[in-house]
Amino acid sequence: MRYKIILAYDGTNFAGFQMQPNQRTVEGVLKRIVNKIAKNPTPEISVYGSGRTDAGVHALGQVVHFDLSIEMTERSMLHALNSQLPLDMQVKKVEIVDETFHARFTTHGKKYQYRMALGQFVDPFKRNYTGHWKFPINIGLIQKAIKDLEGTHDFSSFVASGSTVKDHVRTIYKAKVREDKKQNEIVFEFYGNGFLYNMVRIMVAVLVEIGSKRRPADDIPRLFEVKNRNQARGTAPASGLYLKEVDY
Repeated sequence: MRYKIILAYDGTNFAGFQMQPNQRTVEGVLKRIVNKIAKNPTPEISVYGSGRTDAGVHALGQVVHFDLSIEMTERSMLHALNSQLPLDMQVKKVEIVDETFHARFTTHGKKYQYRMALGQFVDPFKRNYTGHWKFPINIGLIQKAIKDLEGTHDFSSFVASGSTVKDHVRTIYKAKVREDKKQNEIVFEFYGNGFLYNMVRIMVAVLVEIGSKRRPADDIPRLFEVKNRNQARGTAPASGLYLKEVDY
């Protein structure tokens, strides 16, 4: 039986989603528990995520699938997983799906959220869950500029140098930003058909520079044209990034 799960995790103490030698990863922890539930079969059961999140990045709605030879109800699987997962992970939902479903290869879109805390000093209770920007910022400038990201573009200027992906063309269906005055934060959301390595964090870095008048308000179309990562400059901290939702 193929199980699809929606997984939330606090990425603070993980070295990312993907398994790495001698590192605590989301995939590694989940795989160990799934195999324990299945009574440690041979060969081992693999788990497949919708995509990789980096060290320190969080998830509200990561999607993972795995196959089990034993039959368990969705409710029983939810209980079995959550009773053994560490406190920085939680399965929100379990669904039994057919074998055509694949967490990574059948996605239609992903939604990311980025939270940027404002103010001169870093709030110790937010340091693991937001980025931080200490300079004055104009939310109106960002709201105007962020629309330039929507549509299909070559995002070569917005991909980190460690990426091995050759095709940098992606489509952003929706990009928006709002001000949360109560929390003294600005909150970004990006919904697209796929995202490159550090793409969201680089887009946020460009946008906050625009909002602080450290970059021209109409600079994003130029960045698409030059296809030069160095022109985009910064990368927002991983701590503010959340994989919010995956669509199929």
